[in-house]
Amino acid sequence: MAVNPDRLVRKLVSLPPDLLAAIDDYRFANRVKTESEAIRRLIEQGLEKAKETGKD
Repeated sequence: MAVNPDRLVRKLVSLPPDLLAAIDDYRFANRVKTESEAIRRLIEQGLEKAKETGKD
């Protein structure tokens, strides 16, 4: 997904070390350039999965 920097909203989120490590693992396994992009992709995937299963 292309990100338009003019339309971004920044959020500060605290993460436990094990979740950050899992995000880094995902990032490197999927060759994602930035941590922010990896987090965006994971959030989008999680939201899509929640829609599919009817869990929100």
